[in-house]
Amino acid sequence: MAAGSSTALRYAIVGTGMMGVEHIQALQTLPDTHIVALCDPHAPSLAAARNALGVNRDAARVYTDVETMVAAGQFDVVVLASPNHTHRALAEPLLRSGAHLLIEKPLCTSAQDCKELILLEHQTRQPGRVVWVGLEYRFMAPTMQLLAHARSGVLGNLRMLAIREHRFPFLVKVQDWNRFNVNTGGTLVEKCCHFFDLMRLVLQAEPVSVFASGAQDVNHLDETYGGRTPDILDNAFVVVDFDNGARASLDLCMFAEATKNEQEISLVGDLGKAEALVTQGIVRLGLRADGWFQTNEQSVSNAELPSAIQHQGAHHGSSWREHVAMQQAIRHHTPTEVTLHDGLMSVAMGEAAHRSISAHRPIAMSEVLL
Repeated sequence: MAAGSSTALRYAIVGTGMMGVEHIQALQTLPDTHIVALCDPHAPSLAAARNALGVNRDAARVYTDVETMVAAGQFDVVVLASPNHTHRALAEPLLRSGAHLLIEKPLCTSAQDCKELILLEHQTRQPGRVVWVGLEYRFMAPTMQLLAHARSGVLGNLRMLAIREHRFPFLVKVQDWNRFNVNTGGTLVEKCCHFFDLMRLVLQAEPVSVFASGAQDVNHLDETYGGRTPDILDNAFVVVDFDNGARASLDLCMFAEATKNEQEISLVGDLGKAEALVTQGIVRLGLRADGWFQTNEQSVSNAELPSAIQHQGAHHGSSWREHVAMQQAIRHHTPTEVTLHDGLMSVAMGEAAHRSISAHRPIAMSEVLL
């Protein structure tokens, strides 16, 4: 099918680990959507993906390398959900195939690789082809409601955004690839690109400088893989200054699973404050004109999610909403909502934060984006 066609969409899933299976589960609930190919060199991951397909498992062709899958063709959209450090190489043949493409976050492990992919997309661009970055935290219901408050003007001029993620350690992945910075881009790229993306999205501004402090203090210190000890950070504070004068902060702790809300977002303008307690599904809005300590609290549900994924819990239904939005762009020829530039900036901000920790100084974004 040519890019931009409005007929049924045939999907190939490249990388069939945990996120690949989450995408499969979301896609199977969408009309006129068929998963026709699975690609992964890891046999157990392929088996898990076929199992997730259920009665449709035999409808998907199975491949162990992208080149063979691309040569066979017969797909319209690809979801690239392989390990971070493979994105740059695997995305190239997929872009050259002409298919629509969703690349899971982070886009790449470095800003330089992201810029190379953006150039390649320009060189291979086709009318109607959608290339989308999987920054699905944009599509969590409480976050979307907070964004609506930001856009409404009720908070006035937005001045401060604070994001806290207190959560469990990194999960075990195939061959433990996520235990090392060389594979992930570092925790502040791998995990926090989501939050840097939200900062730009909410504040509608571009980052100017990043100042960070962080360390690996608790997690994975007693683990070894091939004689190597993991080097991924497990806690950090990051402060970002934006070109419109606003500022944002990130408070990350990955040994704080004994908590009620994994994610909390606080947005303050000169007229009021909005906050989202993401795990609880609560959004609060308070206006200064209403007096001290006065807020309206709203429960935000996932009621619109298909029953098949209602209780899965993975990313609070955001992967499903992400696919709905991407399919709308494909079928109705509308602009990509989460662009390669968004992917680049979310990675570059994380890279700047890592550089700041190493250099013990603020890092200008121009240093990373040269």
